Amino acid sequence: MAPIPPGSHYIDTADVPWQETRFPGIRMKILWQDPHSEAFTALFQMSPGAKLPRHRHTGIEQTFVLEGSLADESGTCTAGNFVWRDVGSVHAASSPEGCLSIGIFQKSNEFLDDVSQIVEA
Repeated sequence: MAPIPPGSHYIDTADVPWQETRFPGIRMKILWQDPHSEAFTALFQMSPGAKLPRHRHTGIEQTFVLEGSLADESGTCTAGNFVWRDVGSVHAASSPEGCLSIGIFQKSNEFLDDVSQIVEA
């Protein structure tokens, strides 16, 4: 008998715990992670005024904003809109009004500022 091919994997996001990040006001729920690479998909919640320090994208990043807005030097992505970033792009991100988004990453970001002094809120 042939093995059954992989199927759909439904995730009840209410059952996935929020994880605090090292950046004050930013937490995440990992929805999918490739065990063989750095690729992952996650929900991100940013409190009003939260900031993500300057970083470089080592893979393509895709973000769909569900609520609020996400801003950087290039513009603002508002609820219902999508932004993606090239490999090698550098920016800092913030959310003046707060934000709920889904992010799809090929690889983890490389943070360029000294984040060792950042204390979680």
